[in-house]
Amino acid sequence: MYKNILVSIDLGEAEAEQKAIRTAVELARFTGANLHILTVVPDYGMSIVGGFFPKGHEKQAIEQANAALHEFTKVHVPKEVKHRHIVGHGSIYREILHYAGVCKADLIVMLASKPGPENYLLGPNAARVARHASVSVHVVR
Repeated sequence: MYKNILVSIDLGEAEAEQKAIRTAVELARFTGANLHILTVVPDYGMSIVGGFFPKGHEKQAIEQANAALHEFTKVHVPKEVKHRHIVGHGSIYREILHYAGVCKADLIVMLASKPGPENYLLGPNAARVARHASVSVHVVR
């Protein structure tokens, strides 16, 4: 059924993300799919903002996210489930869509956060991914 499942994990919400990773692991087990586990380090948005951070800050943030992602998967992904770690950098929904193409995902699994007032105008990342993805999106509540 599925060959490659991409699951997006927000390490800042690791406790809530357990639902998404459990769902992705079970789908990967059931279908024999490869699991691609992605976390995204957001960019600064405007380039002028980057000037307020020390040199090498982004590289350090990516390295820390990679280490944290490996720790998260040690706890939540059984060794028998074939998986790989991906750390993206930039706009969250764009990185999810980009890596879905890179890893040839045929399913994207992600957690739906509770929308706040700011999300009604722009839409949360899950809504954007679901709207623009060329593959099925499993949104975990």
